[in-house]
Amino acid sequence: MSDFDTARKLLADWKGSSYLQGNGVLDKIGPVVAGITKKAALIYTEYPGVDAYVERIKKNLAGSGVTDLAVIVGAAANAPKEDLQRIADELKASNAEMVISFGGGSTIDAAKAAEVLRTLGGTVDQYFGTGLVTEALSKQGKKLHPHMAIQTAASTGAHLTKYSNITDYSTNQKKLIVDPAIVPAYAVFDYEVSYSAPISLTSDGALDGIAHILEVIFGLAGKDGYAKMEEIAKVGIKLILEYLPKALDNPKDAAAREALCLATDLGGYAIMVGGTNGPHLTSFSLVDILTHGRACALMNPYYTVFFSPAIEKPLKLIAGIYKDAGYFSGDPASLSGRKLGDAFAEGMFAFAKKIGFPTTLSEVKGFTQKHIDQALSAAKDPQLKMKLENMPVPLTAEKVDEYMGPILTAARDGNIALIKNIPA
Repeated sequence: MSDFDTARKLLADWKGSSYLQGNGVLDKIGPVVAGITKKAALIYTEYPGVDAYVERIKKNLAGSGVTDLAVIVGAAANAPKEDLQRIADELKASNAEMVISFGGGSTIDAAKAAEVLRTLGGTVDQYFGTGLVTEALSKQGKKLHPHMAIQTAASTGAHLTKYSNITDYSTNQKKLIVDPAIVPAYAVFDYEVSYSAPISLTSDGALDGIAHILEVIFGLAGKDGYAKMEEIAKVGIKLILEYLPKALDNPKDAAAREALCLATDLGGYAIMVGGTNGPHLTSFSLVDILTHGRACALMNPYYTVFFSPAIEKPLKLIAGIYKDAGYFSGDPASLSGRKLGDAFAEGMFAFAKKIGFPTTLSEVKGFTQKHIDQALSAAKDPQLKMKLENMPVPLTAEKVDEYMGPILTAARDGNIALIKNIPA
């Protein structure tokens, strides 16, 4: 079985008929929506060329009998709070019985959170954390309206997951809702829609896919779900390492584009098996200077060094994949602990340089010590404690400065020797 077929099977076994994926599936959504309601709201991301897709969706829905469709402009990058509130207000005014989102992670995440606000009321701050939407629905005796999330970029996997990331730009801090209640009832990803994505978005999305898989498999070392993560990692990371450089060399390479769609979908699968941790947590404090995927990619090597003594089994597996792709020198089987972590970090740096990504915070325009201070402060926020708890080497808020501080300093300077491991 090819890597493509393996990836398709993993996704089909997971999502079944609730997920329309592949080339040309955008024109199959009408009957699905019409089978639920004739009154829906379409929330879409504005970008060059989107009008043709919006008209295509409207025509397909109308042809299936969806006669009442509100059209709402979606969210800007990182789903700002202001956009969320506007979308929630327009969604409430529409009285739509089904939400359809069309866009990347920001618009899909905003649509998830907007449905929460229009159904439950209150402010988004009430729902940041884990399981608070489900709790509120139970108390109020309500249900969220069904959501069909149509992905347009190989990236976050937002169309498949229980996460909604929202950014407060007054503080330049991202927070998230984590709740199974907000998983879209129906997911759609017409891979052809992503083939014209800019190279920067393609790279950012692919590295976000790697981050999802890496952080989850490292966090599940020795725990339930690890065997499934090995299946996901073996094909997902391999596809990205092999096909992202090909997509960058030839953006019209359809096979490379499909490989990245499949791989980032597997990244979405990964974060439903387990949770992300340190790199994602730090990325939430870098929203003003880095895209999400780029921030996670930059931080992953440094956190891996910190985690390395506790993640030897998955780290040897992933290092082997990097070695096969030409980014890891030496023999992973002969290394262990911190030495394995240091060697793997160098392999991640090699891949980052291959695709033109920064490997230190100091390289990033606009970076200052305030970003490190903010990241350390955010790590102590109870609304983000799930990220600390998901780490293979969990930290309490009291230990953040002692151990996370050196990780961030190492990322600033590009000096992994500064990273301290917790004694066994």
